[in-house]
Amino acid sequence: MSDNPVEEMNEPIESAAPTGGLAEILAPRLSVIFCGLNPALTAHRDGHNFSNRSNRFWRVLHLAGFTPRLLRAEEEREMLHYGLGLTSAVSRPTKSASELRKSDYVAAAPILEEKIRRLAPSNLAFLGKAAYAAISLRAQVEWGRQPDEFAGASVWVLPNPSGLNRAFDLTKLTEHYREVKLAIERDGNGVK
Repeated sequence: MSDNPVEEMNEPIESAAPTGGLAEILAPRLSVIFCGLNPALTAHRDGHNFSNRSNRFWRVLHLAGFTPRLLRAEEEREMLHYGLGLTSAVSRPTKSASELRKSDYVAAAPILEEKIRRLAPSNLAFLGKAAYAAISLRAQVEWGRQPDEFAGASVWVLPNPSGLNRAFDLTKLTEHYREVKLAIERDGNGVK
């Protein structure tokens, strides 16, 4: 196996641009696709995922061991080299995810399901509880690995790395993300 799992794939890398032009970072058979709730207005404006300096996604990804160095939002496509991808449950950008309703997630679920089924990642990690709770029709969702799969992928629910999420400091965020990384290594549930 090469150091670049994307090179070993027979199918080309996909990068779909949902409404507004913010690219998804996707390819077939990735180890994990991180699924944000929806794009922030700052990311939409900048043209890169998690571009707001207060967002801790890139730092947590590195500290949890998913990337060997700290990536910048402008380097988001490099995630593919590590078997990682990015998408959003809802493609409509907002100032805050609190502007979304349960019905927004439910309406977007068939699109996400088709995408995940087609790309066949090993794991799908929702960043925050709202999207998965709405899609799975569960009133209560715990952090971590979920008992059910979604479109053939193991499901994780991780704390949202947004700077607006004050309930989780950097250490706690990193612990939750590292749990996914360690499970992938333990289970051999990496790039297919």
